[in-house]
Amino acid sequence: MHFTFTPSAVERLSEQLKGDSRSLRLLYDTEGCGCVVSGVPALQLIESPGEDDKLGDGDPYSVWYEPRYEVFFEPNLRIDYDKARNSFSLKSDNQIYTANLRLMK
Repeated sequence: MHFTFTPSAVERLSEQLKGDSRSLRLLYDTEGCGCVVSGVPALQLIESPGEDDKLGDGDPYSVWYEPRYEVFFEPNLRIDYDKARNSFSLKSDNQIYTANLRLMK
């Protein structure tokens, strides 16, 4: 998968991703959803990836994700940040996955 970050998302994430100690992970949370298809995407700041995680290329940040959930996303994703709403969003050219993408620390 390929991740593109808008300038506002880069600005919002730049402090948390300074240096090489932390990276991003696209989490697909299915806890309490009843079905894996009803999962909720979130961004997670991590110190190290999980054992099975795969690294997606990104501009300017690469993003780790669980390959088993790749089927629920398009190959090219865009992460944006809306300052007025203090909220990230996850989109593709064809759809909005969430307009309220949580950043978990």
